[in-house]
Amino acid sequence: MSENKSKIGLSWSPNLAPLIAVKKPCLEKVQDPQSSVWKHDSELVDGLFVPPRDPKKLNKLLKNKVKDTSGGSWFDMPAPQVTPEAKKDLQILKLRSVIDPKRHYKKEGSKALPKYYQVGTIVEPVSEFFSGRLTKKERKSTLADELLSDGTFNAYRKRKVREIEEKHRPSGVEKWKIKGNQTRKRSKQRRHTS
Repeated sequence: MSENKSKIGLSWSPNLAPLIAVKKPCLEKVQDPQSSVWKHDSELVDGLFVPPRDPKKLNKLLKNKVKDTSGGSWFDMPAPQVTPEAKKDLQILKLRSVIDPKRHYKKEGSKALPKYYQVGTIVEPVSEFFSGRLTKKERKSTLADELLSDGTFNAYRKRKVREIEEKHRPSGVEKWKIKGNQTRKRSKQRRHTS
């Protein structure tokens, strides 16, 4: 009866060299030495990985194993990989105060793109079917495409570009144009010389 019972718990046996020293090519493992799971034979003691005694090396090992998250207060949000599309969308969100002239946002602290973010889809309630909903034609894959297809944004952007160009375009010959305090100085000089 005792032979039929299975063992409960973990068991460990040392990884000993085989009695016959014949290498079988099908049993050899080809592992990547950069992998965190695979360790070189010199780092293993009786088939087990023993962490180094040097605290600097140990801290380095622990840092490599810690997942890159935003922390417990942000529900351990992982840091996603930044694709070119996501980078464009994040840059547009940074410049959102320029997009709409009627809206004002709090000034951003840093110029760098955020490390931790999540992208989601807004699902409109049934009550906003006619008012705040985008049609299928208006929906685009990225935020940049949506802005470029918006007619009111394009008109505002063109008007602003035109205003900036007119402001910086020199009117007439610049050397004949006298500005500011220099006019008073020159008029004084003209009065005293004549």
